[in-house]
Amino acid sequence: MKMQMNQISFKPQNHLFSAPMANSVIAFLLIFIFSLPSISSSDLIHNAKTSNLSKSDIDLLEFPLNLEYLEAEFFLFGAFGFGLDKEAPSIAAGGPPPIGATKANLSSIIHGIVAQFAFQEVGHLRAIKKSVEGFPRPLLNLSSTNFAEIIDEAFDQKLEPPFDPYVNDLNYLITSYLFPYVGLTGYVGTNPKLKSAHAKRLVAGLLGVESAQDAVIRTLLYQRAWELVPPYNITVAEFTGKISVLRNELGGDSVKDEGIVVPAKEGAEGKIKGNVIAGDEYSMAYARSPEEILRIVYSSGSASKPGGLFPNGGGGEIAKSFLKKNT
Repeated sequence: MKMQMNQISFKPQNHLFSAPMANSVIAFLLIFIFSLPSISSSDLIHNAKTSNLSKSDIDLLEFPLNLEYLEAEFFLFGAFGFGLDKEAPSIAAGGPPPIGATKANLSSIIHGIVAQFAFQEVGHLRAIKKSVEGFPRPLLNLSSTNFAEIIDEAFDQKLEPPFDPYVNDLNYLITSYLFPYVGLTGYVGTNPKLKSAHAKRLVAGLLGVESAQDAVIRTLLYQRAWELVPPYNITVAEFTGKISVLRNELGGDSVKDEGIVVPAKEGAEGKIKGNVIAGDEYSMAYARSPEEILRIVYSSGSASKPGGLFPNGGGGEIAKSFLKKNT
């Protein structure tokens, strides 16, 4: 409850602590508190960079750059028709430009949301690279053909005409469903493995925004859950369900992915079909390891076999360690 200073008064107790004295003490304390230096997220990031991070923390913080690059390029191109090479070339660090990315045909409201996501992802890349050295953008395949193949794999059949992620709002949102959720499960899995308080604070901040992005995407899709995605005789709910099943299969470690509509027994408290926010039996976020994430984004089911969205594999020591097993 907010109170004005002139509303605060104290009754004297045996004349040892008068009202004027009490108000003077409070005023002094308020001045002291508000004179303390504030601690911003940028301060925490800067401190993290100058502190001694363990080798394991560095590797764990660098790994999510793969998905942050992926999301930044997809959302930047979708909203503006260009990517990091124009928006923030120093962040791309000379990495190869993405394959096939293009501007999406979006309505004003969806364009505005995607643009926000794009700039948020650029911020995430900056935050991580202020904490660790990182690596150049890996080669990404964001072509319509590649996304069509992923969707075909999810349905275990070839859709005709091929699914085009950039053609309209709905297709773009369905394709966006592929990204933030995988990232957030990765951050949930990473956090308990970190040793440094700075690293944990950074990952917690990234997780918060990734989770919010995923919630926005899922909510927009949930509003249209029973619509048929033209020209296919398939509902939006079916698209999300099939994509989630595919990710579970590729990840290879039980169910950690759910569509926007599930059997009631699998919903929150086993009582509801609506599943705007995915969670386990306690409505807690699922966790994935780097290996599981690589299996998914490579579309191969193997962290040692690149492909899918990362034709040449991911960057950083963790991803490279798995690639070495394939040589």
